[in-house]
Amino acid sequence: MNRPELVEAARLSIVRGSKSFAAASRLFDRTTRERVWLLYAWCRRCDDLADDQDHGGTLGSQAGAPARLAMIRDLTDKALNGEATGDPAFDAFGLVARETGITRAMAEDVIAGFALDAADWRPREEIDLLRYCFHVAGAVGVMMAVVMGVSPDDEDTLDRACDLGLAFQLSNIARDLAEDDAAGRCYLPLEWLVAADIPPGEQMKPRYRQALVPLVHRMCHMARHYEASARIGAARLGFRQRWAVLAAAGIYGAIGRAVDRAGAQAWDHRVTTSTMAKLGHVLKALGQSALPAPRRDPVRPYLRRQLAERARGA
Repeated sequence: MNRPELVEAARLSIVRGSKSFAAASRLFDRTTRERVWLLYAWCRRCDDLADDQDHGGTLGSQAGAPARLAMIRDLTDKALNGEATGDPAFDAFGLVARETGITRAMAEDVIAGFALDAADWRPREEIDLLRYCFHVAGAVGVMMAVVMGVSPDDEDTLDRACDLGLAFQLSNIARDLAEDDAAGRCYLPLEWLVAADIPPGEQMKPRYRQALVPLVHRMCHMARHYEASARIGAARLGFRQRWAVLAAAGIYGAIGRAVDRAGAQAWDHRVTTSTMAKLGHVLKALGQSALPAPRRDPVRPYLRRQLAERARGA
């Protein structure tokens, strides 16, 4: 496939896989928008391969997870080496990496998250939860920042780009507790469950729903702090990039806040954001883009480099 064909395939992938990200991506300038689509296509394809899915949905069989993880690594290596892989999503990644300077180490940080799921890993402490969020979303935020022109040497801005990914993933985990439980997964730290007298593996039983609420509130509270940090970093981007990032922050932040407000009823049905609500966040982000960066820097439990060091030491 040539570049226009790869871009079109990536556009179709984001439209099918994430209406929220597809909507936010329209706010970028054309070059950035296309590169965001190319990066998304790789992330989506890796996620689908790892979980034996097709653009999300019900978790597939995990019997062949190690082999699929090896395939992800092999195809990513080939793409980064400039080889044609025969898979448009991996070829798209090779293209956007060459155009922007995304590194092999950045890709490996993301793939390490799939390796945790393949190993049926569970977090024991809060930092373990955030380490997982770093791999599956924060590290993507770092690559997104590079796609938007942030220098790989600008550590603080990359930290804040990572923070937005952490906020997104914490909100996702809070929303998807029931879906993850049905798939035999739980990303709540074991120490949190023990402290709340919730037996591991039984967190979604009706009798533990109320005890679960403070744990989810804690997670959503962390998400808000990381989102606030990301908004400071967004002010350093170009106007259209800032607008897109703030729109995405508003849309995903609303999901976490809705889960938090719903309490024990949060998992009776999947929390979503309506088209009109998304439009409202886009318009609100337009106004926010013209304002200076927030002055108050929130306290975040852990920074990107701490989580990366934790991962290397694990």
